[in-house]
Amino acid sequence: MSDRKNTPLSGYQRKDGRTGIRNLVAVVYLVECAHHVARQIAHPTSAHSHIIGFPGCFPNEYAQTMLERLCTHPNTGAVLLVSLGCESFNRHKLEKVIADSGRPVKTLVIQANGGTRSTIAAGQAWVADAVARLARTPKVPMKISDLVVATVCGGSDGTSGISGNPAVGHAFDRLVAAGATCIFEETGELIGCEEIMASRAATPALAEELRASVHKAARYYATLGYGSFAAGNAEGGLTTIEEKSMGAYAKSGQSRISGLIKPGDVPPRGGLYLMDVVPDGEVRFGFPNISDNAEIVEMMASGAHMTLFVTGRGSVVGSALGPVIKIAANPQMYERLREDMDINAGRIMTGAASIAAIGTEIYDQVLAVAAGATTKSEELGHFEFILTYKSFDPIGPSCLPV
Repeated sequence: MSDRKNTPLSGYQRKDGRTGIRNLVAVVYLVECAHHVARQIAHPTSAHSHIIGFPGCFPNEYAQTMLERLCTHPNTGAVLLVSLGCESFNRHKLEKVIADSGRPVKTLVIQANGGTRSTIAAGQAWVADAVARLARTPKVPMKISDLVVATVCGGSDGTSGISGNPAVGHAFDRLVAAGATCIFEETGELIGCEEIMASRAATPALAEELRASVHKAARYYATLGYGSFAAGNAEGGLTTIEEKSMGAYAKSGQSRISGLIKPGDVPPRGGLYLMDVVPDGEVRFGFPNISDNAEIVEMMASGAHMTLFVTGRGSVVGSALGPVIKIAANPQMYERLREDMDINAGRIMTGAASIAAIGTEIYDQVLAVAAGATTKSEELGHFEFILTYKSFDPIGPSCLPV
């Protein structure tokens, strides 16, 4: 670990001033009908090209914004758009946004390109050339304050809130103190913690926004008749949503909360931010259909370079475009899933390590991954991606106080 701590940070400079820790080709399907072709295009270079996309024929503003943000994410170096040809996604607008960002971009339309085999061949040739060109991209020095780090927990159990989550909170406090941007989310898992968060808000107006975001989540869950509490959580020893909330809240650490954002909003400066992932407007079915990977995507759309993923029950997912660092909260689960876990926070439970010691280990791992070390999920080829329908109102000035 000492070698990793001493590794200087460097990354890939982007036109907008941000710096990426990876330099990947995004292969983007614009409708489910193009998914297979996109997957075959990316397969030969899957370590360097990741598949993302939108499954429906009729995207909304949210879907358009998500793909625009992801295609211009700091970790994205080039983009291949794969269109069937008759879907409603505005591929021309998306291509222009990418081109304006300074990234190489190409659009292939299956209906105009001869069909499946012809499009796969053309796409593979373009991606192979893009990967070769990106490999020659010079790296520039990078500071900790350039990093955007997100956190999520999935498959929580009774140990998550007293080992892995508070250890992430400790790492977040160190990152924020060093000028980095940190994002925590899932307001539906923070029900009952709104007043504690409000007491940490940078301004009274922001405190009201934090309260309102959690109240909105509670109303959403009550209307749909279920919440962020699964059978696996109960089997793992959790008893109430409040207990789960306190554990999830521990990931945020103790730093002042600098703002509230929604998916796709890029924090303007370093600090700690809450992401409100619950849609605005009338309650509609389809959310909350809890998906860790969908939330990772939303935080990446707000610029997160990587995600700290705490799990007590066990999870084997990763993410397209951004590395996922897996943190095992439970020592027995860590032993069962060692090949998928990056950090064993279960040592807190056995008395072998303190929260601060594991928090420091997580902090060091963040710097190592930013410097180029691969995570277990990257090594295993886990590049999951989910994009659905949501609708959000713009945030107001009180959400991002100066």
